[in-house]
Amino acid sequence: MISFGFSVRHWQMVEAGRPITVITLLRVCEAFEISMRDLISNVEFEGAQQKIVAVAPKRKRPGSPLG
Repeated sequence: MISFGFSVRHWQMVEAGRPITVITLLRVCEAFEISMRDLISNVEFEGAQQKIVAVAPKRKRPGSPLG
């Protein structure tokens, strides 16, 4: 996957099932020459009624308790 622009560590995290971004998903589709529709068409969504939450990295702000 290095030849497709993925670092070894990044690809290991994808393989481990860590959450990925849409950009990463699009890059995977491009690497395997498959459409996103075909890639996810047979995926079974467990708990489809669960609330979907976007996860963004927390940024440290000067003077905040986190940073």
